[in-house]
Amino acid sequence: MHYKAAWIALWLILAGMTTGAAAAPREQGRAGDFDFYVLSLSWSPTFCLTHPKDQQCSGKGYGFVLHGLWPQYARGGWPASCAPRSMLSAQALAKGATLFPSQKLLKHEWAKHGTCSGLEPLEYLEKTDAALGVVKIAHQLQPFNVPDSLGAKDIEALFRQSNPGMGNHGLAVICKGKVLSEVRVCLSKDLAFVGCPRSVKSQCRAGAIRVPVQR
Repeated sequence: MHYKAAWIALWLILAGMTTGAAAAPREQGRAGDFDFYVLSLSWSPTFCLTHPKDQQCSGKGYGFVLHGLWPQYARGGWPASCAPRSMLSAQALAKGATLFPSQKLLKHEWAKHGTCSGLEPLEYLEKTDAALGVVKIAHQLQPFNVPDSLGAKDIEALFRQSNPGMGNHGLAVICKGKVLSEVRVCLSKDLAFVGCPRSVKSQCRAGAIRVPVQR
């Protein structure tokens, strides 16, 4: 009987934990209610290894491309797909075409992240354009200059050298397995460099990682 009572108590504890987690999902929020941005720059050749027919993989020799400008919470997590969802106007689509490597990605990023910025579509895209102007890509990380392999720490160092105000904890390097996937830079709402919270951290193996190039 004692064992049975113990199992019942454990089940109630676990059920309570599950209920609590379901009541506070990470991807929920109101438009404009967030703490900082993450500017995500995708390493296009890695994406194209698994999406060769995508619009951005048409032999243009991309290196880092815009993945998105993401509203984030300082406590961890992010708002997503916020209401109301304004439609992308023809002007916004034209602006987005100068920033994103494909219209498919533009529409996805606006629907999931841009709607939570509290900005209208064109305002959000202008903000994104300004964010891209803040972050400088080192010469050594441009397409055809980058070596076949680098350490994640080396990539971080090159970004800090090109962006003196970034600080030691202002970005994260993300890998897929042993391959460079993207770099995420933390920016304030005013697009100043800020330190990333623990929820935004590098996710790469120690030592050298592969940096493919799209020829």
